[in-house]
Amino acid sequence: MSELPDNPAGHICLSFDFDGPSLWMQRRSTSPTPVSRGEFGAVAVPRILKLLGGRNIPCTFFIPGHTIETYPDVCRMVADAGCEIGLHGYAHEFNPGLEEDDERWALVKSIELIEGLTGSAPVGYRAPSGDLTDQTVELLLEHDIMYDSSLMGHDYAPYRVRTGDSFPDDQPAQWGAETNLIELPFSWTLDDYVYLEFVTFRRMLMPGLKRPDDMFANFSDDIRWMVRDVDQGVCNVVFHPQVIGRGHRLMALERWLDTMAELGVNYARMDHVAHAVRAGRQFGVE
Repeated sequence: MSELPDNPAGHICLSFDFDGPSLWMQRRSTSPTPVSRGEFGAVAVPRILKLLGGRNIPCTFFIPGHTIETYPDVCRMVADAGCEIGLHGYAHEFNPGLEEDDERWALVKSIELIEGLTGSAPVGYRAPSGDLTDQTVELLLEHDIMYDSSLMGHDYAPYRVRTGDSFPDDQPAQWGAETNLIELPFSWTLDDYVYLEFVTFRRMLMPGLKRPDDMFANFSDDIRWMVRDVDQGVCNVVFHPQVIGRGHRLMALERWLDTMAELGVNYARMDHVAHAVRAGRQFGVE
């Protein structure tokens, strides 16, 4: 296990959700065009690995089991590059709609696939579409998953996931018990998908297609604030290969990495942060 350096300026976790076609399967959009959008993720992953490898930047990939089985050679490249591989469902299932047996099957199947790919069991999880339930949390604990990255209760400080929260209409929120599951929070404000991806739904439109430099300007200011006002902060930035992997966006990513190099931040795999949290390190102190 790599030692996470002490760095008051903070730590950036770059994570990539390599969904492949499973994202579109979950939406029941399996005609050739949406599936091809998922296919592009496999084109983009080698580009991303080359870019990060040239800068010696560690990262974490969250990969559905379906993607591992569909693109074994590309996923092998991720593992061989030294990236952490975390859980992301089997076929990008929407957890709130799953029965316990179905969710357990997807988790166990995906654990087996990642273990077969990397030689060790995964320790991290990101819920497909960023949505989990108390049932999900209990299953993660049952299978010794160390951390989750699906919640938004903080921006720069890891915390413990609760179960059993209650929200009665006529009383204050009643918080449930903390668990041993560490949360490494994310936010849609630090996620490329909502800025850049154009998606039509039955009742809504996600316009996307914004200038990536505008997106990265927001990312940069979040991290500048962390460096200025937070000690040992952890900022989790989320990308999707099928989104960030096109030429002009990769060039913008390169420029952003150049900017980050001037701030003195450290890059870290998410499992290394989680291990440090479990060992008692304090992060995100304002």
